Amino acid sequence: MEKVLHSCVDCGTQNCKFKTRTYPEFCPTTHLKEEDRAWALERYDEGRNREIMIASAEVEFEGYCQWTRVQEIMEFARKIQAKRIGIANCVGLIREARMFARILQANGFEAYAVTCKVAGQAKSSMGIPQKCEQIGAAMCNPILQARLLNEAHTDLNVVIGLCVGHDSLFYKYSDAYVTTLVTKDRVTGNNPVAALYTAESYYKKKFFKG
Repeated sequence: MEKVLHSCVDCGTQNCKFKTRTYPEFCPTTHLKEEDRAWALERYDEGRNREIMIASAEVEFEGYCQWTRVQEIMEFARKIQAKRIGIANCVGLIREARMFARILQANGFEAYAVTCKVAGQAKSSMGIPQKCEQIGAAMCNPILQARLLNEAHTDLNVVIGLCVGHDSLFYKYSDAYVTTLVTKDRVTGNNPVAALYTAESYYKKKFFKG
């Protein structure tokens, strides 16, 4: 019988947070190799990583259950002295991107956006199956989005609704640190966690077949 590999989702104590409970026997914290812990801590001394961590913790504390994510992003940007904010948006969320840019500008930031369909490259020209052009001929171009924002010397990039996988490529090629404002979900009105909240009710038969 194959051994089940347990991980943090199987934990019922969260003792790494509370420190007053017990760790489960499979806990990564209690099985942590010192070299892994040291490696991670050393990475916080690379570049601006420690500054980013401190700013993130301060934003979490100062705006806890008070600030929207839009405000959190602006406060975080101020703390890391980010002036020019890049926006990598899905063309389907151009309205949201425009509003975010307006808010940024009203609060003293520069906003520079590059939409996903930039260059208008045909999907079939990249080996994407022809059938995929039925929902639009032009491919999303997250690598070019990242390059153009890099060339604009953005201080912080914000993703608004890039597709699954396209966002992965954008994160990989962006020179600036990246945060996400909107995660696209066409079925739930861009509220993907709704599928998790209903996984034991409305979506149960869809997710748990057999």
